[in-house]
Amino acid sequence: MRIAVVNNFYPPRVGGSAHLSESLAKGYAARGHEVLVITAEHAGAPALEDVDGIRVVRLPAVNLPRTRLAVNFDIAFCARPSLPRRVGELLDAFRPDVLHQHGQFFDLTWATGLWARRNGVPAMLSVHTRLESPSRVYGAAFAVLDRFVVAPFMRRYKPTFVVMDVQMHDYIAEKYRGGISGTVHTPVGIEPARVRGGDGRLVRDRHGIGDAPMILSTGHVISLRDRLTLVEAMPAVLAALPDARLVVVGGIYYDAFLRRARELGVEHAILATGPVPRTDIPHYLAAADIECHDLRGYGFGTASLECMAAGVPVVSAVREDNFGDIKLIDRGNVHLVPKEDPAALARRLVDALRDPEEARAIARAGAELVDENFSMEAVLDKHLDALQNLVR
Repeated sequence: MRIAVVNNFYPPRVGGSAHLSESLAKGYAARGHEVLVITAEHAGAPALEDVDGIRVVRLPAVNLPRTRLAVNFDIAFCARPSLPRRVGELLDAFRPDVLHQHGQFFDLTWATGLWARRNGVPAMLSVHTRLESPSRVYGAAFAVLDRFVVAPFMRRYKPTFVVMDVQMHDYIAEKYRGGISGTVHTPVGIEPARVRGGDGRLVRDRHGIGDAPMILSTGHVISLRDRLTLVEAMPAVLAALPDARLVVVGGIYYDAFLRRARELGVEHAILATGPVPRTDIPHYLAAADIECHDLRGYGFGTASLECMAAGVPVVSAVREDNFGDIKLIDRGNVHLVPKEDPAALARRLVDALRDPEEARAIARAGAELVDENFSMEAVLDKHLDALQNLVR
């Protein structure tokens, strides 16, 4: 097949969507398919490159200001009058059998989607982010954007949606009804080998943690993953385990948790590293006794799966059936807690840190779950089956 992968986010941009689209593109090429990637330009990255059997084209783009409305991410749009023509030239020359798009609210998705409709080429769309916010003002703005901008584009070319979990299924069914030609149930994929084999002592020595209990919290700090519940659980955790430390690894785009830590007098037990090189992530995972960041019931994303793959017990406020038939089992392969409940979270963290034998059993079961269901090879197989079905 000739597969065009479309995503405004693509390495060297960071983020789960970027890394997943790159891993899938590489997987498609390794399986013998021709792959063209269309993405937005990024500082220091060439406009055109051929790497790993993939042709990557980065189109001129404008970065949005890093505001709370943009979730403070590095978001780039290629919107300009010439975009439809340029996209058409690229796709006309490549003659794809199918498009695999990432991100429902990006201009590259819309432009390539309209090209697919005009040319009778099937499109499969992976939705990575729901346009939602806990803020009433921003939530209302996102709802308007979804209803009057995104949904009309979906209705114009009707992609097949990749459904990664039950919450995304419900969101797509509600927001984009009338714009869905079909759905494919495929979870997010990760590469377990990338996060295994770290040296935890490097991190513990670097940050002066020693042998103290270490709670790790990975991923960007944004309003939907604000770490407030985690910080509010820390006084009770420290009352039981005074030397415990919370290490937050990732870009800080919403810093309310740091202000709350000062108010509660627990800032001495919290270390926010900011972004770290991806090669350092295995060391942080090897150093951790437990990991926790998904506490709003928003979902169970790539970062949580990578922690499980590395053999770290994960605490999350998520539904047991988040992945449909692939079950998350409380105190079986994960710790499940009520959302936004600091007292319940503190009790579970203390229990987990005091019972290393149970922690090891949960960690082993979590790693096995990831290997069986979320490895990139397993997810690649499912994506290719879906793409081949669309082409047929």
